[in-house]
Amino acid sequence: MAENEKKDLIKSDYYPKSALQYVYPINQLELKQLIDELRLRGYSRNTIKTYSGEFTQLLYLLKNYPVKSLPPEKLRSYLLYCVEVLKLSENQIHSRLNAIKFYFEKVLKREKFFAEIPRPKKRQILPKALSKEEVKKLFSVIRNPKHLLIMKLCYGMGLRVSEIVNLKIADIDSSRMLVLIESAKGKKDRYVPLPESVLTEMRQYYLLYKPRIYLFEGQYGDAYSKRSVQAVFKTAMRKANIHKAIGMHGLRHSYATHLMEAGTDMALIQKLLGHQNIKTTEIYAKISFKEVVKVRSPLDSMEL
Repeated sequence: MAENEKKDLIKSDYYPKSALQYVYPINQLELKQLIDELRLRGYSRNTIKTYSGEFTQLLYLLKNYPVKSLPPEKLRSYLLYCVEVLKLSENQIHSRLNAIKFYFEKVLKREKFFAEIPRPKKRQILPKALSKEEVKKLFSVIRNPKHLLIMKLCYGMGLRVSEIVNLKIADIDSSRMLVLIESAKGKKDRYVPLPESVLTEMRQYYLLYKPRIYLFEGQYGDAYSKRSVQAVFKTAMRKANIHKAIGMHGLRHSYATHLMEAGTDMALIQKLLGHQNIKTTEIYAKISFKEVVKVRSPLDSMEL
């Protein structure tokens, strides 16, 4: 195998159409069938992008070898290559496996094809959250009223970045103090309570910016970009002198953690976050420090 073939594709954030440039003609139809099946099943644009990208990584290495003729033993060798040569993380391996599994089981209808192919054990990574004091410190350095309201609503309602930028004026019911989060992850709608503390700010913001459709609009009246929101968060973290390695999603984690520490029922938190499985919500119990900080280390009781 040539040296440049021992590496994963440098660019993996391409869209389905541009992915074809990496695939030999013999497998281009297979890639198209994968994408068509994902679309027919109503998968999101991001999932289609991810699956087509991961599947293309395999097709790139196969060159003129037809992927539908790939036996399980060769697939095992490919996965070992991903682990030992490419040194992909457990999460990346799972993502790649999901895409390949979808092709063989849903496109080719080979339901038992993966029966003897193991998955690597996933490392359980605890979500990173800010303390309440850090959240207040973050808010205190933001001067732009639009940016401040975005951050407050993300934290105050536990929203994903995609949810805050797609929030429409019509989704806000101030009379019932509820906000509709429409077509969120998994194409599910949910309601979350609107924090009372932001009502005055929201009205002032509305009079100042006069949004038409989306609550937060870009320069041309479209939805505010996710990248801009993330940049606001990153700048605020730097100005607030908070050095935790945490992204914008950390505000959602902080919301869930602080609710957990306040004694909110876990099933209710699951509903507010829009989690399909309660196990996803249970992880916040592991980062709630309310009881942990009460424990006195035996070292502190020693007379040294």
